[in-house]
Amino acid sequence: MIPLPPIDAFKLAAEPVAGLAACRLEARARLRYKVALALAQGRMLFHFQPVVRASNPGFPAFFEMLARLRLPDGRLLPAGAFMPVVEAGELGRAIDRVALDAGLRALAAHPRLRVSVNVSPLSMGDEGWLAILAAAAESGSGICGRLILEITETAALRDAEQTGDFIDHVCRTGCALALDDFGAGATGFRHFRDFRFDFVKIDGSFCRGVHAQPDAQVLVDSLAGIARHFEMMTVAEHIEDEADAAWLRGRGIDCFQGWLYGRPAAEPVLPALAEVREAVRRAG
Repeated sequence: MIPLPPIDAFKLAAEPVAGLAACRLEARARLRYKVALALAQGRMLFHFQPVVRASNPGFPAFFEMLARLRLPDGRLLPAGAFMPVVEAGELGRAIDRVALDAGLRALAAHPRLRVSVNVSPLSMGDEGWLAILAAAAESGSGICGRLILEITETAALRDAEQTGDFIDHVCRTGCALALDDFGAGATGFRHFRDFRFDFVKIDGSFCRGVHAQPDAQVLVDSLAGIARHFEMMTVAEHIEDEADAAWLRGRGIDCFQGWLYGRPAAEPVLPALAEVREAVRRAG
């Protein structure tokens, strides 16, 4: 009888894991190819989600631009389905450039519009991205005064020196700055004080269901209090429930963003000028 070779339990356990890792690498490579092809074919689109005033939700304070990838069959992929795979490489830089250009074109087309555009860490030092912003600032159109640049908390603190330099630079162009996902990362309060953002967007994980969660209420109060101390406007993210909105409004949150007040759409919807004049008349 021929003896069987010994069973290597570690090898048997490792083989499925290695196969799974290979499948994931292949899937990521295919997704990167799809993104590159979409960019080359002009299928990278941007939708607009309103950020409304808490005191008057019918009036957007600004719109956040969100990336969408249109597949050949017409379906749209949201940013969360592809950005985590490409944001750390050159494709991420290319998307940021396209987003900034699209945002500036939208501002030029709609004189009453104000938009926010997301900026990833590597784009803070990207010459192509900075050149697009510089050209807009030097055009004399004033559109940079209606542009908000959003940086996630994690990205802002990854290289505090670079972030500080970036903020100093873009502020000279007239742009405003927003800190996204506030509270989701390890906040460096010393740097937070130095950066002086115009807006802070409180992470939606704290805002969803906040009206019934005492722990979340304490955290939101703390984050909002810090923002107010530094004279920064507060935006509560992922608002989908009127009870949450009512509680947050009562705590002095300035703006809301979420499906309760508007889903991302292909075009920004601005109130008619007559409505704006009437609202100003009532307020004054």
